[in-house]
Amino acid sequence: MMSGKKTLVTGGSGLLGRELMRLLPEAHFPVHGAFDVADYGMMDSYLGDKTITLLIHAAALTSPPKIDQDPEAALRVNIVGTANVVRLCQRHGIKLVYVCTDYVFRGDRGNYSEEDPVLPVNKYAWSKLGGECAVRLYENSLIVRTSFGANEFPYEKAFVDQWTSRLPVKDFAERLIALLETNATGVVHIGGPRRSVYEYARAVSPEKAIGELSLRDVSFVAPRDTSLDTSKYEGLVATPGRRG
Repeated sequence: MMSGKKTLVTGGSGLLGRELMRLLPEAHFPVHGAFDVADYGMMDSYLGDKTITLLIHAAALTSPPKIDQDPEAALRVNIVGTANVVRLCQRHGIKLVYVCTDYVFRGDRGNYSEEDPVLPVNKYAWSKLGGECAVRLYENSLIVRTSFGANEFPYEKAFVDQWTSRLPVKDFAERLIALLETNATGVVHIGGPRRSVYEYARAVSPEKAIGELSLRDVSFVAPRDTSLDTSKYEGLVATPGRRG
């Protein structure tokens, strides 16, 4: 059984971090000013004499349009920052869980398994794949590829021509904790059923009026179908009840 008292989570102020606070109230959730992933020395000092056996690395820059405008920020946080976290875990013998993205795939067919080739189509995904490459150098690690969003769909429109295995963050967090109880390592996909983003939005926010949007309508590049094969996850743990 994992110990919340010996768990540290980066990105505690983010969507996933807030859900993990609910599920792991005894875990450490350091603020950016005390645990900046771009500053290895700061992170090492924070650990001090703490006994940390598990680090869930959820801190990341995740906006494709913003990263297109400022790729250096993604380089600093998503690639260099993750490499620093890997170094920290290696030095202190901590198991590392890296929350990655389904966007590492090209998106031309969907139903991707953990063994399928990766080929990002935008700078955000390249930066997350760069972090994944660093994590793969550390054997005591788990890479979780996924897609999750707010528990209520936050936008006025949703893509009708982009397919995903996206989950509400509440469901993803619960499935992540279930996976961590298995002590799995390597790469594991967590996701829900394949559906368009529009179908997903209607399912999680059935009372909200949601308009239709096309990938052709936006200025950034996004993959068309990054739905995931989650059979490996389902073989490791009993899948919690699905929402939507």
